Amino acid sequence: MHFSRMEKLGFGVLVAAWVVWGTNKIGDTLVHAHEPEKMGFEVAVADADGAQEAAGPKEPEKTAMELIATADPARGAKVFKKCTACHSAEAGAKHKIGPNLWGIVGHDQGKAAGFNYSGAVAGLGGKWTIEELDKFIHDPKAYAPGTKMTFRGIPKNSDRAALLVFLETLK
Repeated sequence: MHFSRMEKLGFGVLVAAWVVWGTNKIGDTLVHAHEPEKMGFEVAVADADGAQEAAGPKEPEKTAMELIATADPARGAKVFKKCTACHSAEAGAKHKIGPNLWGIVGHDQGKAAGFNYSGAVAGLGGKWTIEELDKFIHDPKAYAPGTKMTFRGIPKNSDRAALLVFLETLK
C-alpha cells in the first residue's frame, strides 16, 4: 500500500495531537493542582517619602486642610512641577495652556486678563480660597464639570497641602 504525501502529513498531525492530548490527560491524572483561596501576595509598597505602608489597617489620612499648618512651601514647589506644563507662576508671566497662577489665592474664579476660561470655570463665581483650590486641585472634573483642564488632580492630601501653601506664597 502506498500513501500519498497528504495522507502521511494528515496522519502525522493526528498522531501528534493524540500524543499532546494523552500527555495532558496523564499529567492531570498524576498531578493534582489546587487553586489557592487568595490569589497573589501582599506586598508592602514604599510611598513617595520612602516609608513603607503596613498591609494591615491604618488610621485615616488627615485632610489637606488639616495638613496646611505643617506643610512645606518648598515641597509644594516640587509638587507644582507637575503643573508647569500648563501653568506659569511668575509675576507678569504670560498664560500658557492654563492661566498664570501668580496671585491665584484670593483672585476671582474664572477671570484672568487675557485668558479665556471654559464656561464651566468662568461660571463658578466667587474667589479662589484655599478651600476652593483644594477641592479643585483634588478633582478638577468633579469640581467644575466641563472644564478644559485635562489634569486628573492630586489625590494625595499631603501633596495638595504643600501645593496650596506654595500657591499662597505667590503674591
